[in-house]
Amino acid sequence: MDLRARVVAACDEGVLTREEIAEAFCVSTAWIRRLLQRRRERGSYAPLNGRRGRRPAFSGAALVRLERLIAAQPDATLKELRDRSGVSCSVVTVFNTLNRLGYRLKKRRCGRRSRIDRTWRDSAAHGDEKRLA
Repeated sequence: MDLRARVVAACDEGVLTREEIAEAFCVSTAWIRRLLQRRRERGSYAPLNGRRGRRPAFSGAALVRLERLIAAQPDATLKELRDRSGVSCSVVTVFNTLNRLGYRLKKRRCGRRSRIDRTWRDSAAHGDEKRLA
């Protein structure tokens, strides 16, 4: 803001041209033009809000509702949480929101274990050493 105030003050004095002001403050003339245009249109040369991009699907009341749904039924699927929350979004959005809140996927204890087999064969067990002799 200090640089903006000094540049605007230098422009308002009218002693130097915009090119000279740009060189003195190490800014571009286009930046000075936009700064003065912003002051003319909005009445202030303060920077615009820094938030860019898409707004979060779950914020405020929707986020509280999602956490209540999880507390009520912790084993609900992502699709069920999305449908019950009333927010129009993808399942991935629900997953990313839960990740951001610190929830992690819990493995089921009651499910069938996956079978782990050897990926190599013991050559001695199949009589390969007899063939070598």
